[in-house]
Amino acid sequence: MAEPKPNILIIQADQLAAPALSCYGHKVTKTPNIDSLAEGGVIFDSAYCNNPLCAPSRFSMLSGQHSSKIGAYDNGAEFPADIPTFAHYLRANGYRTTLCGKMHFVGADQLHGFEERLTTDVYPADHGWTPDWTRPTHRFDWWYHNMDSVYQAGPCERTNQIDFDDEVGFLAERHIYDLARDNDKRPFCMAVSFTDPHDPYACPKEYWDRYNHEDIDLPKVEHIDYEQCDPHSQRLRHACKMDRQKIDEHYIRNARHAYYGQISYIDDKIGRILKALEHSGLKENTVVIFTADHGDMLGERGLWYKMSFHEWSARVPFIVSSPQFFQPGRITTPVSLVDLLPTLLDLTADPHMQDPADRLDGNSLLTLLRGEAKEFKRPVISEYLGEGAVAPMIMVRQGRYKYIHSPADPPLLFDLEADPDELENLALESGHHDLCLEFEKIISEHQDLDELNKDILDSQKKRRLVFRAHMSGKHTSWDFQPVQDASQKYMRNHLNLNDVERCARITSKT
Repeated sequence: MAEPKPNILIIQADQLAAPALSCYGHKVTKTPNIDSLAEGGVIFDSAYCNNPLCAPSRFSMLSGQHSSKIGAYDNGAEFPADIPTFAHYLRANGYRTTLCGKMHFVGADQLHGFEERLTTDVYPADHGWTPDWTRPTHRFDWWYHNMDSVYQAGPCERTNQIDFDDEVGFLAERHIYDLARDNDKRPFCMAVSFTDPHDPYACPKEYWDRYNHEDIDLPKVEHIDYEQCDPHSQRLRHACKMDRQKIDEHYIRNARHAYYGQISYIDDKIGRILKALEHSGLKENTVVIFTADHGDMLGERGLWYKMSFHEWSARVPFIVSSPQFFQPGRITTPVSLVDLLPTLLDLTADPHMQDPADRLDGNSLLTLLRGEAKEFKRPVISEYLGEGAVAPMIMVRQGRYKYIHSPADPPLLFDLEADPDELENLALESGHHDLCLEFEKIISEHQDLDELNKDILDSQKKRRLVFRAHMSGKHTSWDFQPVQDASQKYMRNHLNLNDVERCARITSKT
């Protein structure tokens, strides 16, 4: 008899920097449930998003392809409905696929292979958040980041984020129990995606009070003067209204304090989901994957939010936990979120693994997870094509080095082993000329940046027109509307009461 296919539970946080977690070495944050996953799981120490911005990062992760290839350039770009996601592959291979929470889908397709979606999204589904590279100094004040999130940081009982994540956590927990008592015996792949600890930096007082304010650490790399910043960091300061001023330590500490509280708030949600998995009897055959879409600079170098290739913005947690399948350990090999789809295909013995419907940019991590390989030779590539940029930006991480290239800017090269804080740019030193040429070759093979720049400008122009048209006259929303059939819930006279009670009961498996 064939072994049952493993269930897959993917838990994703939003804007959670790997360096801010205790399992990645942080000394302040309190995350017992994430720590528990890490202790029983495989921790990837050098995992990167493929675009340090919400929507394109998620679209790359779902499709196993870089955002430049699928035209998903920024937070206002459509995720094409004909791009296969891991939900499509697994569903075609007999899995029940469920999405609960944020995925920031842009376009009319709000499912992308998930057969059921339990919540709406926290962000809009239209083209409204399209940048305009033809006006590099222009700010879209109604949706661009500003510094209010920092200056107004602190305890707050309710925010949009808290409202959303309370709903996500409750529905995810209950859905796990529904999976355990449902007659549908297919294996499941469930993605649970929270919007915290994304700014605004605000958390309920209960979580603020878990930390002593004097224990909140300040950025390791202090504010860098505007004139000393690389050109992209200068543009980000303008785009987010940071500009040249140095922020007072009082505001920095408040913002980091609230951010840590948000992390603990999400950790509690994760704990309840994991408890439901255990008590429902589903834990043993379930692989749990924890990650984030990108990080947050959190005041490091004087920068906030994401959109940067520096470590706090681009490096994400990536933990695969299932002691039945994998021995706990740590992997230093650089990987990225495009590796998730081929890993899932490999893990579930999906027949499309040998002949996927699309050309994938990622690689299966299964040999690393099983301890059958120690490293990959291929580089990790991340792109940034959104607001604050004026031309395509590409990051390559290979071995100990990180290289950042844009046609608009001088190159950056960092030795992350010798210089983990990325303070010394080696790109202009003669001793690293050949290494830079190797990285330039990788980038040229990855994309023709001149053609990509033209495609992005064309896409931005078309999307701005479509958005203006959609906002004129009668408005028809693309935002997902979750529907619940109340006639089939709880006690109803067309249902046998005894059957309802029997099927709804779950006895704790612990």
